[in-house]
Amino acid sequence: MSPEEVTEARARRYNGTVISIRKPHPELMILRVQPDFSIMPHRAGQYCTLGLGNWEPRFPGCQEENLSESDEAKLVRRAYSLSHSILENGELIKEPHTKSLEFYITLVREGSNPQKPPALTPRLFMLREGERLNVGERITGHYTLEFTKPEDTIIFLGTGTGEAPHNYMIWELLHKGHSAPIVHVNCVRYKKDLGYLDIHNELMKKFRNYTYVPLTTRENSQSSKKFYIQDLIRTGQLAELLGGKLEPERTHVYLCGNPSMIGVPIKNPQTNQKEYPKPQGVIEILEGLGFQSDNSAAKNRGNIHFEEYW
Repeated sequence: MSPEEVTEARARRYNGTVISIRKPHPELMILRVQPDFSIMPHRAGQYCTLGLGNWEPRFPGCQEENLSESDEAKLVRRAYSLSHSILENGELIKEPHTKSLEFYITLVREGSNPQKPPALTPRLFMLREGERLNVGERITGHYTLEFTKPEDTIIFLGTGTGEAPHNYMIWELLHKGHSAPIVHVNCVRYKKDLGYLDIHNELMKKFRNYTYVPLTTRENSQSSKKFYIQDLIRTGQLAELLGGKLEPERTHVYLCGNPSMIGVPIKNPQTNQKEYPKPQGVIEILEGLGFQSDNSAAKNRGNIHFEEYW
């Protein structure tokens, strides 16, 4: 595309402005975007899309991409859960953001399919404050706090940027004065991947019912333990955080991120029996303790709610 065509395409397809970018490290960013339109009412935990044109530059060192001339003029979009910074100037944010949206994004350098290199994140990571992009006007999703009660214990278990919707839901709970225990576990490869660590540490000082547990899988440190979320449950350490027992009748668990961590079961069409994936995921462990996961096909709501990230 010519420079003139790129300028015209940006003016026609983009409807939002980057107002802030914070990068805990070069491959992880917290992005805040202000749409040109009025943000629709929505709930914590929901998502919308971000998009950039294929004509935009890509981050160096990513999987090579070969586009046809017709593909170069297309817009690439992806859905991202809305995140939330929770604190501002050391205090709980008083009102939901009505003029901007926050996203928590990791750079994907290579796709799982050699024929399909990652299209969007290598372009998002080239953005600078003040630049433009496409923002989906529709905010939707069923991964919300809709069925929780003020007296319920809430457990958030996430991997990587899968904590984004949990950040928003934690803000909603604290904003509403939720006094029952809230436990938030986030598992990453390295401590540097904990983009909201300082905020969560500050929250624990301000709210006695809030507990944040960072886990890392490739290093040990004083503030993070080298094992997976499944291990936290199997060893009883998650129960210890709640006084020694997980109580399904008064607890909701939210799972977001790596599908291998979540472990959504499928029904075998021949035996009509539920089958869990291997290695063992969190759903199988929790259902063995008396919890019940949501079943969208049967429209049944349990006390395990999940959102897979890929």
